[in-house]
Amino acid sequence: MIETQDLSKQFNDFWAVEGVTLSVKPGQILALLGQNGAGKTTTVRMLTALLSPTRGWARVAGYDVSRQGGKVRAAVGVLTEQHGLYMRMTGVEYLDFFGKVYRLDADGRKSRSDYLLDYFGLAQASSHRIGEYSKGMRQKLALARALMHEPPVLLLDEPTSAMDPESARLVRDEIARLKSSQRTIVICTHNLAEAETLADIIAIIYKGRILMTGTLDELKQKVLGTPEYEALFSSPWKLNGMKVPDGATLIDRSDFRLRFRIENPREINPLMLRELAAMNAPLVAFQEVPRSLEQVYLKVMAEVQASRPEMIHA
Repeated sequence: MIETQDLSKQFNDFWAVEGVTLSVKPGQILALLGQNGAGKTTTVRMLTALLSPTRGWARVAGYDVSRQGGKVRAAVGVLTEQHGLYMRMTGVEYLDFFGKVYRLDADGRKSRSDYLLDYFGLAQASSHRIGEYSKGMRQKLALARALMHEPPVLLLDEPTSAMDPESARLVRDEIARLKSSQRTIVICTHNLAEAETLADIIAIIYKGRILMTGTLDELKQKVLGTPEYEALFSSPWKLNGMKVPDGATLIDRSDFRLRFRIENPREINPLMLRELAAMNAPLVAFQEVPRSLEQVYLKVMAEVQASRPEMIHA
């Protein structure tokens, strides 16, 4: 649903985006992670056909962003960092206006507007001017606008910014629901926990270039290495001659804990549990040591900022 090849944008002698190659299928969510100025917004503007690529190409919903810009814009819903809300309009007037832009008929506009205002908890404020809305309410209205025409592709820049935890959870649930309806979604976010929860694919961008792309598990393996597992005991327990299976390496121990680095958990973990049971170990839990997207992201940023070129994967 979204495909790019060598997508690049140059402003004078500055490359804001260079060599971005991505593929996001229907029903997938891509999280685009990067610092301010990394090229996320420029990438999104090219995907919405608001900017023409200097080099390379992109197809969105089957349309070429350079040659079929009108069809691209009709097929995407966009939530930008600057929402472009019309403060003198009421909430219902605003959604009705954009329903007309997207050529929905009167009944379709009213039905869709009523549903979205109710869903995002804005129904009671729908007759109020947008200038009276809180920042969180404006964020929800902007997301409702992006969904007004039920687009097959969503491009969302910080979709839960400024929202209270309850509203942010509602929006995340809605994004997950939209994914299940075979929409293609790109999220630009600084919220790494949100990206970890929602994304099927994660791309880390730095100074206009994609450093790494993959699933969370793939990035963890690539950046953080072999997964680690802990055996936790209810009472002090020593190895007592325990045979550690091939493919597992003991890396830390205490009276109540053993920690292993395990190359192939599906194959090795059953052997490990069998050995612990045979040794009558007072086992409470055997579990993977949690590793987060935040750990991955911070390590990648530290590596690239230390000018390690081997961390750059186009």
